[in-house]
Amino acid sequence: MCMFFKSATDQQVPILEFPKSGEGLRRKKREWVIPDLTVVENDRGPYPLKVSQIRSNADKVKKIFYSITGPGADQPPVGLFTMDRNTGILYISQPLDREEQDSYPFQAHAVAEGSGNAEASMDITVKVIDQNDNRPTFNRSTFLGEVAEASPTGFEVIKVVATDSDQPNTDNSDIRYRLISQDPQLPSDFMFVIHPVTGVIRVNAGGLDREKYPKYTLVVQAADMLGEGLAGEAKVILTVTDSNDNAPAFRRPSYTVAVDENIVDAQILTMSTTDGDKPHSPAWNAKFTIVSGDPGGLFTIKTGSNKQEGIISTAKGLDFERSSTHTLLVAVENEIPFAVPLPTATATVVVTVQDVNEAPVFFPVEKLVVKREDLAVDSDVVQYTASEPDTARKQHVMYRIIRDPAGWLNVAKDTGLITVKSVMDRESPFVNNNKYTALIGAYDNDEVPATGTGTLIIQLEDVNDNAPTIEERAIKVCNKESAPLLLTVIDKDGPGFAGPYSVSLQGMSKHQWIARMDKYKTGIVLNLFAELDSGEYTVILRVADNEGLEEDRTVQATVCDCTGEQVLC
Repeated sequence: MCMFFKSATDQQVPILEFPKSGEGLRRKKREWVIPDLTVVENDRGPYPLKVSQIRSNADKVKKIFYSITGPGADQPPVGLFTMDRNTGILYISQPLDREEQDSYPFQAHAVAEGSGNAEASMDITVKVIDQNDNRPTFNRSTFLGEVAEASPTGFEVIKVVATDSDQPNTDNSDIRYRLISQDPQLPSDFMFVIHPVTGVIRVNAGGLDREKYPKYTLVVQAADMLGEGLAGEAKVILTVTDSNDNAPAFRRPSYTVAVDENIVDAQILTMSTTDGDKPHSPAWNAKFTIVSGDPGGLFTIKTGSNKQEGIISTAKGLDFERSSTHTLLVAVENEIPFAVPLPTATATVVVTVQDVNEAPVFFPVEKLVVKREDLAVDSDVVQYTASEPDTARKQHVMYRIIRDPAGWLNVAKDTGLITVKSVMDRESPFVNNNKYTALIGAYDNDEVPATGTGTLIIQLEDVNDNAPTIEERAIKVCNKESAPLLLTVIDKDGPGFAGPYSVSLQGMSKHQWIARMDKYKTGIVLNLFAELDSGEYTVILRVADNEGLEEDRTVQATVCDCTGEQVLC
C-alpha cells in the first residue's frame, strides 16, 4: 500500500506499508506491486532529503525497528541512502546523478522489539529522474574533410556526430545540428548546409575554387531539447581539393621550325603550356597529341619531364624532295578528363624541311650476277648504276671501287660499267660458297660529295681449270713384303670436273712401283714392284680428272730395310 504524508518540513513523501500478515495475505503478497520511488537528479536539498516512509501495521501493538539493505545502503556506494530505524523514513544523503546510476534496488525490513521479524522483507526501487544537465558533445573537437572544387550542389562532404549523456529518447538528449559560421564567407555566405538531424554537411552552392579559396572553416553547433537546449560546438576544416576545371593553354598559338631532311629522332621543337590547376597533379600535367597534318606518322610528340612541355621529334627521316613543309595541329589536354566542359587548346606548328646533299642510291642495293670464273680480262661483268635523290640539284653521279678483295674488277667512272681486271678464280680464298663480293661506290659532284654504296655479288660458275693433286708429299715403306699405301687425290674444281680419277707412273718409277686407283676411283693404291735398296726415291705419278686434265705429281718415298707393315728405318 502506498500513501503520502507531510513531514515536519511539509515535504510530502510516499508511505509504503508492509502487507498484512496471514496465510491469505502471504499469497497476496506475491501479487503486491510496490510502485517505484522517484528522486530527481541534482536536487538541491536540503540534505539529508526525505524520500519515503516505510510502515508496518504491527507498530500499533509492538515497537518496530526499520532498516534497508542493498546498493547505496549497506553496499557500495555505502551510506547514500539511510533509514530512521524508529520512524522508517528513507533519506538520501547527497544529490544523485542519473548518468552515474539510474536506479537503486533495496530491501526494506521491519523487526519487532524482542521478537524478531515482524514482516517479510519488502523490495523497493528508487528511480532517478533525468534532468537536462548534460550538453551535447562532439566525438572530436575538430573535423577534417576534403571537398573537390567541382563538387555539385547537394554533394555530401562530411558527417559530424555529437552525443548527449542524458536519458535517451527524451528531449534532454534529442540533438539538432546547425552551422554557426563559415570562414571565408566567399563566394557566398552559405556554401555549405548541415542536415539538422543527421549532421551530414553538403555543398549548398556553386563557386568552389581551390585557386581562390583553398580552405573553409565551419563552426557547427549541436543543441539538445530539439535544438533549443544546451549546446556544444566543434570546428570543421574543409580543404578544397583540385578538380580539373582549368584547361591547359599554349603560351604561343603557332610555331615555325626548320629541320634537315633524313634525320630520325631529331628533337625539333619544345612547346610550353600553362595550367591553373594544382601544380604536378593529374589535373595540371599536360598530355599532347598531333591531331592533324601527319598522316604518314613522320613526327612524335611526348610530354617533357616538367609535365608542361610538349617535345616534337622526327619519327622518320623527312624527304625534302617529297614535301618541303609540314603543317601540324597539336592539341593539349590533361592526364585526367576535364571536370567541367572546357575547350581544348591547340597550336599550329609549321615544319620546314631543309635540303641536304644526299648520297646516290643504288638499285638494287645488293645485285647478284652469274659469271664463268674464266671470264676473259676486260670482259663486261655488269652495269651497276645509282640514282641521284637530289632532283633539284641536278648533280652528276660517278663511280669507284670501294672494296675488291682480290683486285679482279674495274668500274667505269661515268657509266658504272664493271669489267674484269684480272682473271677470277672460283677456288680463291676470297670466294665464299662460289660467291665473290665487292662494294661499289657512287658519289656526286657536290662541293662536299656524298657517297652511296651498293653490293655486287658475282656467283662464279666452275670450269675445269685445276688438275688433281696428291695430298701426301712423303711416304715410308719396307723393302720386303711391304704393305700397299693409299694416297689421297684432291681437286679444287667442283664435282663435275673432279673424279673419277686415273693414275699412271712416269719415268723410272714405272720399273720400281705399281700404282692403281682404288675401287672408288678417288684414291691411289701404291706398292713396290720389286725389292729396293734402302734409301730415298722420287715417285712420279700422273693423275687425271674425269675430263682428262692431268698433271705430274711427285711423292718422296723413304725405303727402309724392314719387312711387313711396321716400317722401321
